[in-house]
Amino acid sequence: MATPAQRINRASPRSEKGPARAPRFVAIFNPIAQRLLRRGLPMGPNALLTVRGRTSGLDRTTPVAVVSIGGRRWVLATFGDTNWARNLRAAGRATLTVNRQAEAVAAHELSSTEAEAFYRDTLIPFVNAIPLGLGRFLLGSLLGAKEMLTDPHAAALHHPVFELRPFRPEG
Repeated sequence: MATPAQRINRASPRSEKGPARAPRFVAIFNPIAQRLLRRGLPMGPNALLTVRGRTSGLDRTTPVAVVSIGGRRWVLATFGDTNWARNLRAAGRATLTVNRQAEAVAAHELSSTEAEAFYRDTLIPFVNAIPLGLGRFLLGSLLGAKEMLTDPHAAALHHPVFELRPFRPEG
Protein backbone atom coordinates (compact mmCIF):
# COMPACT_ATOMS: atom_id res chain seq x y z
CA MET A 1 0.00 0.00 0.00
CA ALA A 2 1.34 3.40 -0.94
CA THR A 3 1.95 5.99 1.72
CA PRO A 4 0.71 9.54 1.26
CA ALA A 5 3.19 11.96 -0.29
CA GLN A 6 5.02 14.19 2.13
CA ARG A 7 4.30 17.88 1.69
CA ILE A 8 7.53 19.28 0.34
CA ASN A 9 6.63 22.95 0.05
CA ARG A 10 6.49 23.40 3.79
CA ALA A 11 7.79 26.25 5.88
CA SER A 12 10.46 25.70 8.47
CA PRO A 13 9.20 23.80 11.51
CA ARG A 14 10.34 26.82 13.56
CA SER A 15 8.54 29.43 11.50
CA GLU A 16 4.85 30.06 11.38
CA LYS A 17 5.23 32.61 8.64
CA GLY A 18 4.65 31.76 5.01
CA PRO A 19 7.40 31.84 2.39
CA ALA A 20 9.78 34.76 2.79
CA ARG A 21 10.76 37.14 0.04
CA ALA A 22 14.03 38.94 -0.44
CA PRO A 23 14.13 42.73 -0.96
CA ARG A 24 13.67 43.93 -4.53
CA PHE A 25 17.32 44.86 -5.03
CA VAL A 26 18.25 41.18 -4.63
CA ALA A 27 16.43 40.35 -7.88
CA ILE A 28 18.75 42.80 -9.63
CA PHE A 29 21.94 41.91 -7.76
CA ASN A 30 21.72 38.09 -7.80
CA PRO A 31 22.01 37.58 -11.59
CA ILE A 32 25.04 39.90 -11.66
CA ALA A 33 26.62 38.13 -8.68
CA GLN A 34 25.92 34.74 -10.28
CA ARG A 35 27.72 35.70 -13.47
CA LEU A 36 30.73 37.09 -11.60
CA LEU A 37 30.96 34.10 -9.25
CA ARG A 38 30.66 31.63 -12.16
CA ARG A 39 33.65 33.33 -13.75
CA GLY A 40 35.60 32.82 -10.52
CA LEU A 41 35.68 36.45 -9.41
CA PRO A 42 36.06 36.49 -5.62
CA MET A 43 33.22 38.32 -3.91
CA GLY A 44 34.07 38.11 -0.22
CA PRO A 45 32.32 35.22 1.50
CA ASN A 46 29.91 34.69 -1.40
CA ALA A 47 29.61 31.40 -3.25
CA LEU A 48 27.11 29.73 -5.54
CA LEU A 49 24.76 27.19 -4.01
CA THR A 50 23.07 24.79 -6.43
CA VAL A 51 20.17 22.80 -5.03
CA ARG A 52 17.62 20.52 -6.67
CA GLY A 53 14.19 22.18 -6.69
CA ARG A 54 11.75 20.49 -4.36
CA THR A 55 8.85 20.57 -6.82
CA SER A 56 10.46 20.89 -10.27
CA GLY A 57 13.45 18.63 -9.68
CA LEU A 58 15.56 21.13 -11.63
CA ASP A 59 18.82 22.49 -10.28
CA ARG A 60 18.48 26.03 -8.88
CA THR A 61 21.53 28.20 -8.28
CA THR A 62 21.71 31.23 -6.03
CA PRO A 63 24.51 33.30 -4.53
CA VAL A 64 24.82 32.85 -0.77
CA ALA A 65 27.23 34.07 1.88
CA VAL A 66 29.21 31.26 3.48
CA VAL A 67 30.41 31.71 7.04
CA SER A 68 33.65 29.72 7.36
CA ILE A 69 35.28 29.44 10.78
CA GLY A 70 37.67 26.81 12.05
CA GLY A 71 37.09 24.43 9.14
CA ARG A 72 33.30 24.52 9.56
CA ARG A 73 30.91 26.20 7.11
CA TRP A 74 27.37 27.52 7.40
CA VAL A 75 24.89 29.28 5.14
CA LEU A 76 22.10 31.34 6.63
CA ALA A 77 18.82 32.37 5.09
CA THR A 78 19.29 36.10 5.55
CA PHE A 79 15.85 36.88 4.15
CA GLY A 80 14.02 34.13 6.04
CA ASP A 81 12.62 30.84 4.84
CA THR A 82 13.13 31.55 1.13
CA ASN A 83 12.91 29.09 -1.74
CA TRP A 84 16.59 28.14 -1.68
CA ALA A 85 16.34 27.35 2.05
CA ARG A 86 13.22 25.21 1.54
CA ASN A 87 14.89 23.45 -1.40
CA LEU A 88 18.00 22.76 0.67
CA ARG A 89 15.88 21.45 3.55
CA ALA A 90 14.06 19.08 1.19
CA ALA A 91 17.16 17.92 -0.71
CA GLY A 92 19.60 17.71 2.20
CA ARG A 93 22.49 18.22 -0.19
CA ALA A 94 23.78 20.73 -2.71
CA THR A 95 26.77 21.82 -4.74
CA LEU A 96 28.81 24.73 -3.41
CA THR A 97 30.95 26.53 -5.98
CA VAL A 98 33.79 28.78 -4.82
CA ASN A 99 36.38 30.16 -7.26
CA ARG A 100 35.05 27.84 -10.00
CA GLN A 101 35.64 24.81 -7.77
CA ALA A 102 32.44 22.82 -7.23
CA GLU A 103 32.04 20.64 -4.15
CA ALA A 104 29.16 18.34 -3.23
CA VAL A 105 27.98 19.15 0.29
CA ALA A 106 25.51 17.68 2.74
CA ALA A 107 23.38 20.20 4.60
CA HIS A 108 22.26 19.86 8.20
CA GLU A 109 19.67 22.40 9.34
CA LEU A 110 20.34 23.61 12.86
CA SER A 111 17.51 23.32 15.38
CA SER A 112 16.25 26.61 16.81
CA THR A 113 18.37 26.04 19.94
CA GLU A 114 21.47 25.32 17.85
CA ALA A 115 20.73 28.28 15.58
CA GLU A 116 20.36 30.63 18.55
CA ALA A 117 23.75 29.48 19.88
CA PHE A 118 25.22 29.89 16.37
CA TYR A 119 23.98 33.48 16.09
CA ARG A 120 25.11 34.38 19.63
CA ASP A 121 28.45 32.55 19.81
CA THR A 122 29.62 32.37 16.19
CA LEU A 123 27.98 34.89 13.87
CA ILE A 124 27.95 37.97 16.11
CA PRO A 125 31.69 37.74 16.97
CA PHE A 126 32.47 36.94 13.30
CA VAL A 127 30.56 39.98 12.01
CA ASN A 128 31.93 42.26 14.75
CA ALA A 129 35.48 41.31 13.72
CA ILE A 130 34.98 42.72 10.21
CA PRO A 131 36.87 46.04 10.10
CA LEU A 132 35.19 49.46 10.12
CA GLY A 133 31.83 48.02 11.16
CA LEU A 134 31.27 46.95 7.57
CA GLY A 135 29.83 43.56 8.57
CA ARG A 136 27.27 45.14 10.91
CA PHE A 137 26.33 47.67 8.23
CA LEU A 138 25.90 45.06 5.49
CA LEU A 139 23.97 42.54 7.55
CA GLY A 140 21.99 44.94 9.72
CA SER A 141 21.29 47.93 7.51
CA LEU A 142 21.68 46.92 3.88
CA LEU A 143 20.29 43.38 4.12
CA GLY A 144 17.75 44.15 6.83
CA ALA A 145 18.74 41.25 9.08
CA LYS A 146 19.50 43.31 12.18
CA GLU A 147 17.92 40.74 14.52
CA MET A 148 20.75 38.33 13.65
CA LEU A 149 23.05 40.74 15.50
CA THR A 150 20.73 41.99 18.24
CA ASP A 151 18.33 39.15 19.07
CA PRO A 152 19.74 35.65 18.49
CA HIS A 153 16.53 34.01 19.75
CA ALA A 154 14.33 35.83 17.21
CA ALA A 155 16.89 35.27 14.47
CA ALA A 156 16.84 31.52 15.17
CA LEU A 157 13.06 31.52 14.73
CA HIS A 158 13.04 33.42 11.43
CA HIS A 159 16.34 32.71 9.68
CA PRO A 160 17.24 29.04 9.08
CA VAL A 161 20.92 28.08 9.36
CA PHE A 162 22.47 25.10 7.58
CA GLU A 163 25.85 23.61 8.35
CA LEU A 164 27.58 22.34 5.21
CA ARG A 165 29.84 19.30 5.30
CA PRO A 166 31.50 17.40 2.47
CA PHE A 167 28.98 15.02 0.91
CA ARG A 168 29.87 11.38 1.35
CA PRO A 169 27.61 8.98 -0.56
CA GLU A 170 26.50 6.07 1.57
CA GLY A 171 27.88 2.63 0.80
